[in-house]
Amino acid sequence: MTDVQTAPVPRRNLELVLLLLALCVGGSAFFLVGSASETSDNKNFIIQMSIMAVLALIIHVLLRIFAKYADPVILPITVALNSLGLAMIHRIDIAKGTSQSARQLMWTAIAVLVAGIVLWAVKDHRVLRRFTYIALVVSIGLLLLPLIPGLGVTINGARIWIRVGSFSLQPGELAKITLSIFFAGYLSSNRDLILMAGRKFGPLQLPRMRDMAPMVIAWLLSIGVLVIQRDLGSAILFFGLFILMIYVATSRISWVLIGLSMVAAGGIFAYSTMGHVQRRVNVWLNAFDPEIYQARGGSAQIVEGLFGMADGGLFGTGLGGGSPYRVPLANSDMIIASFGEEIGLIGVTAIILLYLLLVSRGLRAALGSRDTFGKLLASGLAFTFGLQCVVIIGGVTRLIPLTGLATPFMAAGGSSLLANWIIIALLLLISHNARRPIAGAVGPTDEIATPKSSTLKERLAVIKR
Repeated sequence: MTDVQTAPVPRRNLELVLLLLALCVGGSAFFLVGSASETSDNKNFIIQMSIMAVLALIIHVLLRIFAKYADPVILPITVALNSLGLAMIHRIDIAKGTSQSARQLMWTAIAVLVAGIVLWAVKDHRVLRRFTYIALVVSIGLLLLPLIPGLGVTINGARIWIRVGSFSLQPGELAKITLSIFFAGYLSSNRDLILMAGRKFGPLQLPRMRDMAPMVIAWLLSIGVLVIQRDLGSAILFFGLFILMIYVATSRISWVLIGLSMVAAGGIFAYSTMGHVQRRVNVWLNAFDPEIYQARGGSAQIVEGLFGMADGGLFGTGLGGGSPYRVPLANSDMIIASFGEEIGLIGVTAIILLYLLLVSRGLRAALGSRDTFGKLLASGLAFTFGLQCVVIIGGVTRLIPLTGLATPFMAAGGSSLLANWIIIALLLLISHNARRPIAGAVGPTDEIATPKSSTLKERLAVIKR
């Protein structure tokens, strides 16, 4: 008997059903927020959820056209998180009399449209491999933009923004995408050399110095971001991204140990020489000290967030029933604390599970990808979500020092929304190419992952020389 291979199913109808469920979750949050306000005006509920429904439908239709075999779960999770974030920002707007939710909705529309353009323009993620070193140059350029006099601005002690007129942008958010493309392209092209070259030191296979050059560059970039821009969160994200991607590429713990040693060295150097790093650590360790609490840039933000989450308890005070607006930056850096107060531990756990599911679907796309570049790119992009969540939620709950990273899709901030929706578009494309049917008996091979013998001999000869 011969094995019959079952043709993959697009599952776009399942995605549509899940999208309706996600919109119901976000719409219910909006309705509860509006009903709890003194005016009980739910006009914003109708407007904002109608716009979100249209945007979600646009991406859904584009997936039916350009990526019909894409993962059916990624888009609904993203829409649910984005809608919940909009609802909480709107709730804080009602308390403070601001209009941040309208700006966030505008950025959501821009981000979704850009994601749609990515789906239409790229179609096959493998074309991005051609731009490996261009992506590195672009990454460096994006990180240096805030340092240009007259263009870069300092906000909350970090110089990570650029401003042109009334328009502001955080280039580092886009740099995490271009860096992921560079790391994936470099590692997929040089994987054999990294695996076969180097000397053994006990159970560890140590790489050659020339193969460590990109890692050293990534380390120096991270330290440069920390020193010059005073942005601890981005430094952790960029370097952690590379360590995770090179471990996925090589499966060697030696790279992780080398990376962790570099992190330790950089951390000791930063704590010894940089005042703002010392303050962050001091605020983390002594948050309840009255002097630190009352100091400018002290621990008031963290402590108020902790008290708010404690007040929410297991079930929360209900959307619109708490006072998360008392926490500084309640709609951006501390939005998880705002949710913790009003939907409780159970609600925050559900949000964390959504993030875990989103990361796992990204890793599933990586596992299913037929080329090494796609595997590494999907892994890196999925890890960016995981790393951001670990760093920001750990900081809010005082497990680690608080940094300035944004909670993906939920925190107020146009740059973060734009970058994260582009990542979602790329993950959808990779999952589509992983699941789509292949003409013929044999699928496309990856020349880097499975090199021809002649190519391998040439590489071995180079290594021996």
